Amino acid sequence: MGRLFWKFFFFILLAQITATVGIGSILWLEARSHERTHSDIDDSPPAAFRVEAAAATLHFGGVDALRQLLTQQRRRAVYAVDEHEHELLNRPVPATALTQARGLLPRTPAVVQEVPSPDGHRYLLFQAPLEGFDGKNHIDGEQTLRIFEGRSRYITTAPSRELIPFLPLLAAIFASLIFAFLLAWYFAQPIRHLKQAFDAASEGNLDRRLTVAMGGRRDELSDLGRDFDHMTQKLRALMNSQRRLLHDVSHELRSPLARLQASIGLALQQPEKMHESLQRIAREGGRIDKLVSELLTLSKLETGVMHTRIEAIDMQDLLGGIIEDAQFEASAKDCNVVWRGRVTSLVNGDPELLQRALENVLRNAVKYSPAGNEITLTTQLDEATRELTVSILDQGPGVPESELKLIFEPFYRGSNTNTAGHGLGLAIAIRIVEAHGGGIGAANREQGGLQIDIRLPVSATITQ
Repeated sequence: MGRLFWKFFFFILLAQITATVGIGSILWLEARSHERTHSDIDDSPPAAFRVEAAAATLHFGGVDALRQLLTQQRRRAVYAVDEHEHELLNRPVPATALTQARGLLPRTPAVVQEVPSPDGHRYLLFQAPLEGFDGKNHIDGEQTLRIFEGRSRYITTAPSRELIPFLPLLAAIFASLIFAFLLAWYFAQPIRHLKQAFDAASEGNLDRRLTVAMGGRRDELSDLGRDFDHMTQKLRALMNSQRRLLHDVSHELRSPLARLQASIGLALQQPEKMHESLQRIAREGGRIDKLVSELLTLSKLETGVMHTRIEAIDMQDLLGGIIEDAQFEASAKDCNVVWRGRVTSLVNGDPELLQRALENVLRNAVKYSPAGNEITLTTQLDEATRELTVSILDQGPGVPESELKLIFEPFYRGSNTNTAGHGLGLAIAIRIVEAHGGGIGAANREQGGLQIDIRLPVSATITQ
């Protein structure tokens, strides 16, 4: 058991014991107070029956008949006290019992009665549970047997010697001990699983799953376990992505470096081809420089340090310049870039980054479109969500459905494409768009080709 378990256990146990002792003490004190208040007068049904019988005997038979009745009673005798505080059988009467009987007279006529006798006296009739017929106070023994109509029960007759009820308290403490243990175990068990999972993750093992270990719990600790599983899943994906990125970068650099070394070797062996070798070296150096530049841009986007200038961008002007540049490149393939729609929206962001993102997507569409085809760019403003959607549609081979999300990963090139490139254009585009609070998605067109939708939040609308 860990330290947290024992902390839970002892604090819960202490709280339950304190509550048990406090409640038990209050109930015990209340019982003692109630007993002290009513212990001098017997208010049980048998006592009321005897008082009623004594009252009827005195009323109809007189003092002598009452004396004879009281003499015949062996275990419980009714006291008969006149107005001069003289008991009919000359028995000593506790002063507290007499005082209490007079106080109860108007409230409990069945237990205490005042009856006039034929000789002119008035007798107060009541029964005191602690007085015997022989006149001794406090009958010896802890209990007195009360018999009435063939039934018996034990009553306590020595309240001054009564002890605090330790047995109920011990039972309550034992129950508190059990439930404190169960409750502490219930909280400490999932935390122990979390500790073990974190230890495994610190050693590089990200395959441990807490959702299974939590069982059917439905509380904050199980939510924490699910969050941990989600975190390890993301970490594992990130580590795999880093390994793949390292592999892809190595692969992408290997080819131009190999050609660069071959060109240098050729220049050294054949000086007469120096000019051609230098041109090859320049091209390969440019490719390496472009790859490094794109990798640096991707790294800055992922770390969030690219926002150097934020301003309101007129999307009409931005898209116009991008389409003009794309048309110049498309004309070499006898393709045409068509823009349908007009934009009256402003977007807050970095104009250079947004231009690069949109240009990457549009140039990608031009690259994969067959010669003589048309590339279409459409814009649509959603007034409800205040989002501008820029859609770029080509007539190329499209992308298999299983690869639609993968095309935005670094260094990924579709399985049905053989064009040159590093596979970083769409990866950079999606990170730029997401950094501006937007989103990007791809889908195959029914008539053939690929459609990429870029959604950007609109900050304002230009009134015409």
